[in-house]
Amino acid sequence: MSVISKPLHHAILGPGGVGGMIGACLARSGAPVTLVVRREKVARYPTTLHLDSPFGKFEVNVAVAAEVPSVDVLWITVKATQLNQALATITKPDSITATVPLLNGIDHVALLRSKYGDERIIPGTIAGEFELLTPGHIAHRTPFALMNVSSAGRNLLAGTLDDLQKMGFGCRFIDDEPTLLWGKLVFLAPFALATTAADKPVGEILANPGWRSIGQACVHETCAVAIAEGAKVDADKVLTGVAGMPGSMRSSMQKDVENHRPPELDAIAGPILRGAQKHGIDVPATKKLVAAVEKRVSAAQTV
Repeated sequence: MSVISKPLHHAILGPGGVGGMIGACLARSGAPVTLVVRREKVARYPTTLHLDSPFGKFEVNVAVAAEVPSVDVLWITVKATQLNQALATITKPDSITATVPLLNGIDHVALLRSKYGDERIIPGTIAGEFELLTPGHIAHRTPFALMNVSSAGRNLLAGTLDDLQKMGFGCRFIDDEPTLLWGKLVFLAPFALATTAADKPVGEILANPGWRSIGQACVHETCAVAIAEGAKVDADKVLTGVAGMPGSMRSSMQKDVENHRPPELDAIAGPILRGAQKHGIDVPATKKLVAAVEKRVSAAQTV
């Protein structure tokens, strides 16, 4: 007699663009999904997720809670600027089998491990453009959604990643953690910093010689720091990947500044600047882009 395995129960801490996308796809695959939102929003938060995506347009039912319930997998998909506040919803950490943080940056992994233990934290990254239009309504704007997860989670998450791949995701397990985390940051940081500093989509950055040049320099600087930190990355491959991005693609940092929200500047640029200082690496292009973003933030706050 065959044994039918029970679907994993997933919780999404931060059901914005990324969290909503993952929650909708997991629920579509048949897994139970609970969205964790602020207590004051629970009563009116929709229990249906609507996804508009190249993978399909559909609606799925989910549960909503103010605290993280007992689950097999907790996906943390809040902004880095919201992490500490969001962690207050984890009142029973021992009832969570594993936590997969998909935040931008590097430093959150050490923070989470210090609070909940190394074995419970399975780092991951996600790439794509996902936007929360209204609560429960998510737009996936890129033809791709790429998820990489530490191989430490293979036993628990192999079936989940298979389900996401059937939906259209590109998923991989990666053995080397520095390569996993820095492998995203070497793409994300130059893209986010340049698009935000210039307030232009990636296609206009690439079409402008000045912005393209500083963006390319930032790629080389970020890769130099990543390699010094033990990651296996290649600047030429990164530049090829950036050149293949949809021209209309915009960064979440760019959207945050436009909408007067705190950008994830320290989470994204901080590891580069601190790593450069640690290893004695000069990063003038990165510093110039950071200063330009800070100027835009200051101007937005003044307005």
